[in-house]
Amino acid sequence: MVGTEFLTVFKQVVILFILIFIGFFCSKKKIFTEEGIKSITKFVLFFVTPCVIINSFNRTFDSHVLKNLGIVSLLAVGVHIINILLARLLVREKEDSRLRVYRYGVIFSNCGYMALPLQSALLGNEGVFYGAAFIAVFNLFTWTYGVAEMGGKISLKKIFLNPGVIGIGIGLVLFLTPFKLPYVLEIPVASLAALNTPLPMLVIGFYLSKIESLRIIGNLSFVWSVFFRLIFAPMVILGLLYVLQIKGIISHVIIIACTTPAAANTTMFAALYNRDKEVAAAMVSISTLFAIVTMPLIITLAMKLC
Repeated sequence: MVGTEFLTVFKQVVILFILIFIGFFCSKKKIFTEEGIKSITKFVLFFVTPCVIINSFNRTFDSHVLKNLGIVSLLAVGVHIINILLARLLVREKEDSRLRVYRYGVIFSNCGYMALPLQSALLGNEGVFYGAAFIAVFNLFTWTYGVAEMGGKISLKKIFLNPGVIGIGIGLVLFLTPFKLPYVLEIPVASLAALNTPLPMLVIGFYLSKIESLRIIGNLSFVWSVFFRLIFAPMVILGLLYVLQIKGIISHVIIIACTTPAAANTTMFAALYNRDKEVAAAMVSISTLFAIVTMPLIITLAMKLC
């Protein structure tokens, strides 16, 4: 059973890396340009992400599912608070611009673009539904603490009117009421939601091809930050879930979200707030590269323990 779970996770991670390689190849062959990638990033942020949430919440109301949704949301809040504490206590770097990037990368995982395909493959539609709740909390934290960490000003407009929160609002209406998307809207929303994995992986591949200096990767603070993101933080969360005896699909959704590499929007936020963009791209790319080993191992361990 454990071997089967490991192979399932490993195969899904390999699929993601094939997409990343395609992005890498297209960048090297000049098929993708910097401007084109920026456009894809904005498209994913403003259209694909909310459609993922809306598509997941467009289902019949169930009180048991609602209860689990609340538990997952509370646990997601706890995960982000713990990650913030770990980042503040453990991440060290003299240069402020890099320090903020490292902390952001440790706190925020790629819970949307890499976790959802795994949650779908391992846990089915219900796993994707709860995974969307984790993404909703992620969005709230990125536009509040994440903005503050990068040195930006927190905007109430961005907190409540960012694409993720708008998607949550529409999704909750669909889940809590009898109203459902008509067929002519359901199919376009589902089609856009299906782009949630391939497009961001292509973007990561593009930025991986742009790393010009291996000096960044050899920096001790960089190495420790990647270690904290991929191994230390997920193992802390796994330990807490085990102690609290939180088991089954809820614990699996949380762990899958926590084991993913640095959030893809680390690079976007670094560019937006004039932080070290190259370091941000390196952290996303390198943590994604090593995740092919760490994710299957930790997720398989979690499924055995919880």
